[in-house]
Amino acid sequence: MPLAVYILGLSVFALGTSEFMLSGLLPPIADDMNVSIPRAGLLISAFAIGMVVGAPLLAVATLRLPRRTTLIALISVFGLGQVAGALAPTYEILFASRVISAFACAGFWAVGSAVAIAMVRVDQRARAMAVMIGGLSIANVLGVPLGAFLGENLGWRSAFWAVGAASAIALVGVATLIPRIPVPDEKPQLKREMGIYRDRQVWLSIVITALAAGGVFCAFSYLAPLLTDVAGLDSGWVPTVLALFGIGALIGTTVGGRVADAHLFGVLLSGISASTVFLAALALFASSQAAVIVLAFLLGLSAFFTAPALNARMFNVAGAAPTLAGATTTAAFNLGNTGGPWLGGTVIDADFGFASTAWAGAAMTVLALVAVVFSLRLQRGRSTASRLVTGASATGTQSAAMESAPSTTA
Repeated sequence: MPLAVYILGLSVFALGTSEFMLSGLLPPIADDMNVSIPRAGLLISAFAIGMVVGAPLLAVATLRLPRRTTLIALISVFGLGQVAGALAPTYEILFASRVISAFACAGFWAVGSAVAIAMVRVDQRARAMAVMIGGLSIANVLGVPLGAFLGENLGWRSAFWAVGAASAIALVGVATLIPRIPVPDEKPQLKREMGIYRDRQVWLSIVITALAAGGVFCAFSYLAPLLTDVAGLDSGWVPTVLALFGIGALIGTTVGGRVADAHLFGVLLSGISASTVFLAALALFASSQAAVIVLAFLLGLSAFFTAPALNARMFNVAGAAPTLAGATTTAAFNLGNTGGPWLGGTVIDADFGFASTAWAGAAMTVLALVAVVFSLRLQRGRSTASRLVTGASATGTQSAAMESAPSTTA
């Protein structure tokens, strides 16, 4: 992997910490802002909505701009968004700061993914994305638990200040270590890139990604209150369990990135199936402290095992438009990160309890499996049709050659 890919992965650490750290900060934020936990959970959805909208918009807006300059501008805006969140006097301003930060985060993901993919061979795409997603995994191992620890001991605003500092470090790395990406001889054409949306496989990839991510984060977003209110763990355990989720995510990303290039659909089917089983088990055994701790680790493992394959699949079916492919993948993940917490908050508001978020998440991952099977059948159908056309063409060419050959019989 080129050094620039690892620098992008380190930058994603700051982005990912901000995106997911609220899972361990919802109770103190709800208390400080005088709102309910489900309403505080909407801050997670606010970030995800900003990612959904921002990824394609910024991908289009920066399509012809220098890549490194774009990355520098985006990480700078992201860092300023963290400062605004740390200083927010009201829930509404905090909500707005999350959306602005998400826009910048989405743009960085879209442009950074395209840069990473452009620097490696086709058969290394999943591994390149695994490096970037590895930054997200490390954010879950270190950043999110540290945010929860800071929130527990120094107040939730300290977590935002810490991410702002990490963003400043990432800015230095991007500015000094990301090389200038040469401008292509032929400038990207928006109309041509938009053509990817005529492909059914692109839309299936969006659906699969959104449902797979949404199912996991439907439960993960409310993991802190589930641990304390249902399992009966002390709040001091929350950072530890979040770290276990992150360790599972790091292992899953590493293994999934190495396997997905050769067995993409196998990774998708096995990983999403495992997430479904673990979510159902979390719902059934939510009151067992040992079970919840183990399942948090396993859920991180299965969710991030599929992440490199989900990214690589989009670039495979939308290879003619790498920038929009990266933006579309980012938007798809965050459609799930929007819908999952919203669905989780809905079932909590309906008095089904925090454990019900795992059942709702399992329902989403089952739908993701259905979409994977349909996509696989569609691809096999196309492959069969292509072989038949190739075979017919070869037969026709051979017959024509025989007819045109001079006769050797008397």
